[in-house]
Amino acid sequence: MSNRVQCVLCPHMCRLDPGQRGRCRVRLNAEGELVSLVYGRPVAVHVDPVEKKPLFHFLPGADVFSIATAGCNLRCDFCQNWEISQAAPEDVAPYDLSPEAVVENAKEYGCRAIAYTYTEPVVYFEYARDCARLARDEGIANILVTAGYINPGPLSELSRYIDAANVDLKSMSDDYYREVCGGTLDPVLDTIMALKESGTWVEITNLVVPTLNDDAEDIDAVSRWVLENAGPDTPLHFSRFFPMYRLADLAPTPLDTLADARQRAVDMGLHFVYVGNAVTPEGMVTRCPACGHVLIRRQGYEVELTGISNGLCDSCSSPVAGVWDGSED
Repeated sequence: MSNRVQCVLCPHMCRLDPGQRGRCRVRLNAEGELVSLVYGRPVAVHVDPVEKKPLFHFLPGADVFSIATAGCNLRCDFCQNWEISQAAPEDVAPYDLSPEAVVENAKEYGCRAIAYTYTEPVVYFEYARDCARLARDEGIANILVTAGYINPGPLSELSRYIDAANVDLKSMSDDYYREVCGGTLDPVLDTIMALKESGTWVEITNLVVPTLNDDAEDIDAVSRWVLENAGPDTPLHFSRFFPMYRLADLAPTPLDTLADARQRAVDMGLHFVYVGNAVTPEGMVTRCPACGHVLIRRQGYEVELTGISNGLCDSCSSPVAGVWDGSED
């Protein structure tokens, strides 16, 4: 009898012989049993502002306990965390941190949420799920920062504990996903819609890479899909690329490109469009879609909630989409 196993966690659907690992490097066929090599072994542990995820409409100003293990199921040429995302677990020194310890640390540091972030939480699915379940019991929110490359069954199991997510939508081109990221587009779109339908607060990030996905057609395609499928109140973050990993020879994204991308998306009908990794005049400002009043100003990770109370615009009393939870008072 063959001891080959198939991992059904993500669309790669890796078939593994004994001793073989999946494309993520962290899931192993151990004598016919699929095991995780990173459970309870994060390689990055930090306290971050929620705005760093980035989430601009979820508990603004809150501290978030952030963890990541080694591994990723994509191979993005521009990865900013490639030293850990593209590493095998044995090549990066881990912490020993059980789910119980993660939650206790979050409580000790006064964090209102735990974020599964930096690399790809899909590949440490069991660890993230167990942390999130315990956090939910303690009244701590859970944040998923993900490329969204996951199968529907595991996503459904995980999302029942997830309160907010930022999903990377890298392009609306399947060729881009295949050639630059080592994946495909449709599962990512399915993930965004499934998270929305589950009641998770969703924000979307698009990294604008010069010469690869930065022309007007690319920007409009992403903006249009978000508008027509996720809805006009879904925040969209256009993020600045810096030379990194296999794309170290490219120039950073011009600020004018990012400002133009934001304006095109706003003109198309999206209510909340932001610029990340860069400073532009309106790139980090939240305005009321109904009256244009400034609700939130951000300077780096400093947040001024100047025009919003209890989720309502101070000027016209219109509700503002997001999860505010009184944090603006």
